[in-house]
Amino acid sequence: MSLPILDLALFDSADREAFLRDLRLAARDYGFFYLRGHGLSLQYQQDMLLLAKQFFALSDAEKTAVAMVNSPHFRGYTRLGGELTAGRADQREQFDIMNEGLAALDQQPLWRRLRGPNQWPASLPALKSGLLLWQDALSDICERLMQAFALALGQPADIFAPLYRGEPFQHLKMIRYPGSKQAEQGVGAHKDAGLLTLVMQDAQSGLQVATAEGWLDAPPIPGTFVVNIGELLELSSNGYLRATVHRVVSPPAGVERLSYAFFMGPRLDATVPLLHLPPALSQEVQGSASDPANPLFSHVGENVLKGRMRSHLDVAARHYSDTSFASQPVAPVY
Repeated sequence: MSLPILDLALFDSADREAFLRDLRLAARDYGFFYLRGHGLSLQYQQDMLLLAKQFFALSDAEKTAVAMVNSPHFRGYTRLGGELTAGRADQREQFDIMNEGLAALDQQPLWRRLRGPNQWPASLPALKSGLLLWQDALSDICERLMQAFALALGQPADIFAPLYRGEPFQHLKMIRYPGSKQAEQGVGAHKDAGLLTLVMQDAQSGLQVATAEGWLDAPPIPGTFVVNIGELLELSSNGYLRATVHRVVSPPAGVERLSYAFFMGPRLDATVPLLHLPPALSQEVQGSASDPANPLFSHVGENVLKGRMRSHLDVAARHYSDTSFASQPVAPVY
């Protein structure tokens, strides 16, 4: 058993209908698939992994100078064990960026504090241009996939466009998992909360996807991305598309694992549509139908901020202690 492999180049070919069928079934049955034919060269992918290696090779002092705890916008470096999943520390270090911009002058509602500048290490000037261009390239792939998903679900191609036109929520993680003598939580079992996630891995395995038969390995395939469905897209599709639980197991001792994870979310002020599927597709829904009253549909920015606070308690304590926001529950997710 293995994840399906889809070719995005077929979306613009005479085989479009076959591609849309395969896309729909992969997202319904697995919630995960490999993507090739995305237009980014293998050399470009390898160059980005080299850039990640260069960043993580910086001294602790250089990385700590851009620590996320300095940023009320949740951008920057997180040390090993500094992020939580389901309340447990993840054994990885990482560098997070989002949309590059200025801090919002009007910080109400509170989620507007997520808008602001990224942090960049002075000793690696190539990182800023490299990551921002990479983030935009991955965003373009996600937008094509969102059009494809719309058509695959019997909807107009642009039905999701209002969610990301103008100012989509872009979130890119550059990640290093150090080796361990025993299997540890590289990142704990979870579902992604947004629309789509793209993952690029180096040659080291570790990503696992939950299935009815147990954990399924998603080993690296050169030149591909691993794509998975987020909870907002699952909700919007009325449960047809599947947001699947997944995790990363730490590599063995003496080995490191590098990866990028790009999370495409809607605009923070967006309202996510609840799609009305054609009857034939409605009969194939395997998950629970979506509740139109679910606050995830209309409180996007609020729930993104709550999720970031839950994962980064030090940032919440430093920059949001003057509010009651951090103590509010997050809308039901996995």
